[in-house]
Amino acid sequence: MIRVKICGITSVGDALAAAELGASAIGLVLWPSSPRCVDVATARSIVQALPPFVPAVGVFVNQEDAHRIAERAGLHVVQLHGDEPASSYRDYILPVIKAVAVRDRAAIDAAQNVPPGAAVLLDAHDPGKRGGTGQRIDWTIASEIASRRSVILSGGLNPANAAEALAAVRPAAIDVSSGVESAPGKKDHAKLRELFEAVRHSTFSI
Repeated sequence: MIRVKICGITSVGDALAAAELGASAIGLVLWPSSPRCVDVATARSIVQALPPFVPAVGVFVNQEDAHRIAERAGLHVVQLHGDEPASSYRDYILPVIKAVAVRDRAAIDAAQNVPPGAAVLLDAHDPGKRGGTGQRIDWTIASEIASRRSVILSGGLNPANAAEALAAVRPAAIDVSSGVESAPGKKDHAKLRELFEAVRHSTFSI
């Protein structure tokens, strides 16, 4: 099955439910302006509850202390969802996922300019919310980027369109947040189950 990251987790219960259903990673938002933000103590408690081999990804937006916060929380990966230049994260010890906003074809060059040591995540363009918007991106542009380098596809994914998105874009992984929620930061376990069923029955595999 293709790898699936469930992002915007705010509780141990939701993290364990995602992991049990097959999540390859869970995402914790540590950007204070997000409705899904968790503090370091909460993040650490969720990380400690995760089963082996399910890494926790910390999501940050233009935060100079992102790497330090990630280490304090015990996170395994740093996801940068702002306007961070490559020079700001080249020397991170933890692996880096760099979000690229897909507004138009300029995203193709933006994705190519992400250093090869960092993973690319494609998401909707929203300078205010910075993710978790439920807005679908242009899959044609995303597919062109995915043909050039490995990508994580995000932006408006849910149980109803996940299989179609996989077939259209052929990403290395998908990242889902609002599409499996009952409210921001509150995961709907029935929707989570439906998402993983849709991914398992998809004709696309890597």
